[in-house]
Amino acid sequence: MAEVTVSELAKSVGAPVERLLKQMQEAGLSQKAEDALVSDEEKHKLLTYLKTSHGESSDGPKKITLKRKTTTTLKTGSGSARKTVNVEVRKKRTYVKRDPQELQAEADEEAAAAVAAENAELAKAVEQKAEQEAEEKARVEKEAAEEKPAEPTEPEVASKPEPEAEPEPAAAPTEEAGTTSSFVDDAEVIRQRAQERRKAEEAQREAELRAQEEVRRTQEEARAKRAAEAVEAPKGPPADKEDTKHGKKKERHEKAFDDEAGKHRKKAGGKGKRSMGPKKSSKADLYAMVEEANESEEVLARRRSVRAAHKASNVHAFKKPTGKIIRDVEIPETITVSDLADRMAVKAGEVIKQLMKMGVMVTINQPLEQETAQLVVEEFGHKPVLVSDDEIEHKLEEELVVEGESRPRAPVVTVMGHVDHGKTSLLDYIRKTKIASGEAGGITQHIGAYKVSTSQGDVAFLDTPGHAAFTAMRARGAQCTDVVILVVAADDGVMPQTEEAIAHSKAAGVPMVVAINKCDKENADIDRVKNELVAKEVIPEEWGGDTQFIEVSAHTGQGIDELLEAVALQAEILELTAVADAPAQGVVVESRVEKGRGVVATLLIQQGTLNHGDLVLAGQSYGRVRAMTNELGQKITEVGPSSPVEILGLDNAPSAGDDFVVLEDERKAREVAEFRADKERKEKLQRQQAAKLENMFANMEEDQQKLLPVVVKADVRGSLEAIQSALAEIGNEEVQVNIVSSGVGGITENDINLAVTAGAIVFGFNVRAAAGTRRLAENEGVEIRYYSIIYQLLDDVKQALSGMLKPERVETIVGIADVREVFSSPKFGQVAGCMVTEGTVYRNKPIRVLRDNVVIFEGELESLRRYKDDVNEVRNGMECGIGVKNYDVKVGDQIEVYEVKEVAREL
Repeated sequence: MAEVTVSELAKSVGAPVERLLKQMQEAGLSQKAEDALVSDEEKHKLLTYLKTSHGESSDGPKKITLKRKTTTTLKTGSGSARKTVNVEVRKKRTYVKRDPQELQAEADEEAAAAVAAENAELAKAVEQKAEQEAEEKARVEKEAAEEKPAEPTEPEVASKPEPEAEPEPAAAPTEEAGTTSSFVDDAEVIRQRAQERRKAEEAQREAELRAQEEVRRTQEEARAKRAAEAVEAPKGPPADKEDTKHGKKKERHEKAFDDEAGKHRKKAGGKGKRSMGPKKSSKADLYAMVEEANESEEVLARRRSVRAAHKASNVHAFKKPTGKIIRDVEIPETITVSDLADRMAVKAGEVIKQLMKMGVMVTINQPLEQETAQLVVEEFGHKPVLVSDDEIEHKLEEELVVEGESRPRAPVVTVMGHVDHGKTSLLDYIRKTKIASGEAGGITQHIGAYKVSTSQGDVAFLDTPGHAAFTAMRARGAQCTDVVILVVAADDGVMPQTEEAIAHSKAAGVPMVVAINKCDKENADIDRVKNELVAKEVIPEEWGGDTQFIEVSAHTGQGIDELLEAVALQAEILELTAVADAPAQGVVVESRVEKGRGVVATLLIQQGTLNHGDLVLAGQSYGRVRAMTNELGQKITEVGPSSPVEILGLDNAPSAGDDFVVLEDERKAREVAEFRADKERKEKLQRQQAAKLENMFANMEEDQQKLLPVVVKADVRGSLEAIQSALAEIGNEEVQVNIVSSGVGGITENDINLAVTAGAIVFGFNVRAAAGTRRLAENEGVEIRYYSIIYQLLDDVKQALSGMLKPERVETIVGIADVREVFSSPKFGQVAGCMVTEGTVYRNKPIRVLRDNVVIFEGELESLRRYKDDVNEVRNGMECGIGVKNYDVKVGDQIEVYEVKEVAREL
C-alpha cells in the first residue's frame, strides 16, 4: 500500500486529525503536521500501540474455535407412515496457541524419551553383537578342533573349570605345527579384535549411562529437597512421568542382562562341548555386566523409595464420610419443593415421596408452607432454621448503620399550594435574588430539586407540581421533607388544592409555614384567609397556635426575608444533623427515562456522601453511577447531605419516594431488588381484597373504636358540606366515619394515592373518575363507589357501620323438666325420670340444673329417652328419661333447656 498523508489516514479511519496526531506522537512517530506522510511500517506501529493501550495483545489470538454445522434428511417408514427427519450434526474444534515454555518442556521430554529409547536399542545391539561373536568364535574353534583331533592338550585345557584364569599366549608357530598353528593364530587375532571392539563399545555405553545417571541423580536430589520442604518428614520427591518410564525400561534391560548372564553360566557349567580361552573372557564380560546391573538395582531401589514417599505425601484430601451429614436448612415462609430439596442436598423425588407419606400431594414447583417444610426437614434428619421473608431486608438494615460525627445540615423545604396562588412566582423570586452570584439565573426547572444559598444559609427546595410526587412519597413512607411552605393567595383564600396540601402535610407529620401571597393587591383579604385556615385547624401563632403566618409578595419581594427566616427558625428548632463521612443514603425525588441517556433519577442525599462510580440500590432498581449533575447541569464527582443530584446508571426507573442506599456487593443489590419486586407483586394481590368494603375491618382490634376511612368528592361545595355533616353524625362509641380527604371536582389520581395510604374507600357524588384514574384504582385495589342520591350514600355507610358492630346474644328458655325419680343404669349411670312441664326438651341444646330455683350446674344432656327409644325432643306433658353428662341430679331438681341466638345490631 502506498504512503498516505495524516489527513487522508484520519479521513479513512473516521477520526479527528488532532487526535490522530496526538496518538502518533504517543506511539513514538515523527509526524506532526496534517500533510506528513505515513508508511505501512508506521501504520503497523501505530496499530500495535493502540492495541496495547486498549489492553489487547499484538501477538494475535491465542485460541480459535471453528464450528461447522451440517444438516441431512433421514426418511423412515413407508406408505402413510413415512416420515422425514432432519438430522443436524454440529462439530466444533478449538485450536490453542501453546506457550513457548510449554513447547520447550515437551520438546525436552521427547528428547529424553528418544535418548532412553536409543540407549535401549544400543544395549540390545550390544547383546546381539556379543552373541554373534560368541557363535563365530565357537564355530572357528570347532573347525580348528576338527582339523587337529590328535592334540592331547586341548581337552585338558577345555576341561579346566577355572573361569577367572586368562588364556596363555599362543606359542610362536614352528614348522612342525604346520597348518594347525596358522589356524590357531588366526583365531587368536579374531578374538583380540573382537575383545577390543567390545571393550570400546562397552566403555562408550558406560560413559553415556554414567552421564545420564549423574543427570538423574541431580534431578532426584532437587526433587528430594523440594519434597522435604513440603512434608513434615524428609521424604523423597515424587518421580515424574518421564523418570517412571525410563525406570521401567531400565528394569526390563537389567532383567534381560540377568537372564543372559544365567544362560552363559549354564553354558559354562555344562558338559559335552569344548571351550576355548576366549570363552572365559566372554564369561568375565557377562559377570561385569551383572555387576553393572546390580549397581543399577541400587538406583532403582532409591527411586522406589522416592516413589513411595511421593505416594505417601500425595494422599487425596477427600475422605468418604462415615456418618450422615446433618445440615442447617433455612426455611422461609414459603418455599418450593425443588428449592427445599436443593437445600437438603436430596432429590426432589424423595421430598415428594415423603410428602405423599404425610398425606400431601404436591408437584416439584408447588410452594410449601413453612410448617409443612419444617416437618419434611425433620423427617430427613436435618435441622430446620425458620427464616422470615423480610430477613434480607433486616440484614441490609443491619449493614447500613450510619456511624460517624453528625454535623448540622441544610433544611429540605417543599413548597405547596394552589396552582394560581403564586407558588411558582415565589420560587422564581427566591432563586433569582437569593442565589449565589456565580449561579445567577442558571437554575433549570427540569431537575425538580435544587439548593439555594440565602442569607440564612443553604436551603434545599423540592418542586412538587400537582402534588403527585409528594403524595407518592408520603404513600411509600419516605421522610424526606423537613418543612412545608403552604402558599395561599390573599385575594382567593383557601381552595381545594390548599385543603389537599394541608391534609398531605398532616398525614406526613411535617411542620408548616404559611405564606400569604399577593398581599400587594387591592382586593387582598388577609383576615379571610386566616379564618378559613383556622377552620382547617391551621391556627396562627398570634391566635395561640403553632403555625407561622408570613405576608409576602412574589412581585415586589415583600416578606421574602421574613419567610426564609421563619424557615431557618423552624429548622433550628428541629436541630437537623447528618453524617457526611459515610456511604450515601436518601430518597428518590423523581425519575424518568430519556432517549439517549437512559434512566435519569433525581436523588436527595440525607446521610453520607455520594461519589461517582458508587453502586446505588433504589427500591427495585440498582446500578453504578455513571454520571452526576447538579441543579445547574454541571458535572460533579461527589455530593453531600441535604443536596439534590441527578444521576445516570440505574437499570430501570425507581418510584418517587423510594429509599436509596450505596452498597459494595453488586450481587447483594440484585438480590434485594428482585426480592422487593416479588414482594410488591404479592402485596398488590393482598391489597385488592383488603381494601374491599366487606373485609375492611376484619383485622381490627375489638377493644378499640373502629373507624371507616373514606375519601369524599362532590360536584359542588354545598353538597360536599351536607355529606360531611351527615357522615359525622353517623356512628356511636364503637364505630365512626373518618373522612380522610374531601373536595369538589372529579376523582383524581391524587385521591387514589391518598386512599391507598389510608386504606380508604372513595365516594363520588355526581362526579366520576377518568380512565387513567380508574386503571390506577384497579391496580392498587381501591374501591370507588358512585352516588347521585345522598340517602343512598348514607344508607350504605350505615349498613357498613352496622356490620362492624358486635352482634347481640339473646338467650331463650325452650323447655323445663322436673325430676321425679332417679335410677341407676349400668350403661348410662344415673338416669333421672322427668316430667316435661314447660315447652320442649331438646337433646342437642345446652341445659342448666336448678335446685330451689338456683342454678347449680350448666352442661349438656348425655341421653334423652322416651320409654326404650332414643328421641331428639320431648314435648310438654310427657314423661322421659334424662341422663345429665358429668353430673348427678336429685329428686326435686329442675332441668332447664335453653338456646342462644345472635341478633345483628343496627345504628
